[in-house]
Amino acid sequence: MKCIIWDYGCPMEKVCINKGIFLKEAIKNCINYLESVSKARKKDIFLIKPNLVTDAPPPITTPTDIVEEIVKQLKLSFPKAHIIIGEGSASVFKDTWQVFSNLGYTDLASRLGVELVDLNTESLIHLKDPNKRIFKEIWLPKVLFEAYVLSVPVLKAHTLAEVTLTMKNMIGVLPPKFYQEQGHWKKSYCHREIHTAILELNQYRSPDFTILDARRGLAKSHLSGPELNPPPDIIAASPDPASIDAFGARLLGKDWRKIGHINPD
Repeated sequence: MKCIIWDYGCPMEKVCINKGIFLKEAIKNCINYLESVSKARKKDIFLIKPNLVTDAPPPITTPTDIVEEIVKQLKLSFPKAHIIIGEGSASVFKDTWQVFSNLGYTDLASRLGVELVDLNTESLIHLKDPNKRIFKEIWLPKVLFEAYVLSVPVLKAHTLAEVTLTMKNMIGVLPPKFYQEQGHWKKSYCHREIHTAILELNQYRSPDFTILDARRGLAKSHLSGPELNPPPDIIAASPDPASIDAFGARLLGKDWRKIGHINPD
């Protein structure tokens, strides 16, 4: 089955859906879609942002196979671009470099000749918006504003945010220096008002494009519990974060209209 552009009744962008096809072909379709709808060619740097919240295996975290195919296809489509895989793990017990190593990203980056970046320790810029409620000021990695950000989340329910997809995936960019509280998860500041925190963070910097790995999915929680049965067997893509998250919410059996960070109105 080829890529289907699906309009699901949401007044946002359309989503490219690849169901039941080989990974290489699915990612090729996604990158072709990226080229057709975005301004990626104006960027010299691509930052691939997986979800590596901890070093637990997929589908809790983004598997290396999909990131590997994305890197290969980006190199074909944008041969002069510098490609980075960047994440800031939220694990209390392991730093990002340990997570990279344990999940195979260190080997992947070495083999493909791409750079790994720990977003928890990158140089920061300081932004302000007095109209925000949670993030009236915010510190974010400078590289986010130099690169084309390609988010690669996995399909998961979340115990606090209902879903953790591409908008929630951006919480990984927050530096623990400012956003870890009382020894909890390194981004635990966001747990105060999680839907507002996710929304406001994405208003400062959201992904330019998302490739959602929905081949499998966690049905009840983001760190454990049952998988979706049957598995969706889908890889989907969109330039619009709310659209891809609305689609992912639907795969999880949730109404996107009732999820505060996707539909704040």
